[in-house]
Amino acid sequence: MDEVIIYSDGGCSPNPGPGGWGAVLISSKKPDKTKELCGGEKDTTNNRMELTAAIKALEALKRPCKVHFHTDSQYLQKAFVNGWLEKWQKKGWKTAGKKPVKNKDLWVKLLELTQTHDVHWTWVRGHCGVEYNELCDRLAAKGREKLNG
Repeated sequence: MDEVIIYSDGGCSPNPGPGGWGAVLISSKKPDKTKELCGGEKDTTNNRMELTAAIKALEALKRPCKVHFHTDSQYLQKAFVNGWLEKWQKKGWKTAGKKPVKNKDLWVKLLELTQTHDVHWTWVRGHCGVEYNELCDRLAAKGREKLNG
């Protein structure tokens, strides 16, 4: 199984509002070769852009891979690592407060994609000089800029 390192980021300015997402894929076999992805949406939220970045990155993989996924979104990382997704599903996609889970459509898509790959989630602090996280932040900004022509 091929191994890939992925970094992703997403955000809005303002939130909610126009948003962008960015991702970088790095092959463990050829770490000097990276694939950069970005895009945006006119009316969205920070969390939707974080999830979209993860979805787009995993969709870009051509075959099942072992993925070392780095995100500065605790919302994304903790949903997998802390078992939030399993709890939400068992409760009929309701939170502990019995409210509907936000962004269910994106969570369902992301769950589907993680069934194809062996994904290991790591949280990284945003805006702290982590090279690829900073690149993803710039790619997300580029995705927002594309919306404005």
